[in-house]
Amino acid sequence: MSVKHLNQRQLADRWDVSEATMERWRTAGIGPIFLKMQGRVLYRIVDVEAYEESSLRKSTSERIVAGDAA
Repeated sequence: MSVKHLNQRQLADRWDVSEATMERWRTAGIGPIFLKMQGRVLYRIVDVEAYEESSLRKSTSERIVAGDAA
């Protein structure tokens, strides 16, 4: 099985934020878990998608439970 990854720039583009924002969030522990290999930061697609799923909301106070997105 092949694991797909995004680098910081690719994830910043996906979420329409700056790379500096990605760095700030990572320092603050915000966002998906990441790999740091020889100075490179990589995000597994599966972790990005899981983080996006966990961030879904119906309102500012109501989280969506998996499967309730419809």
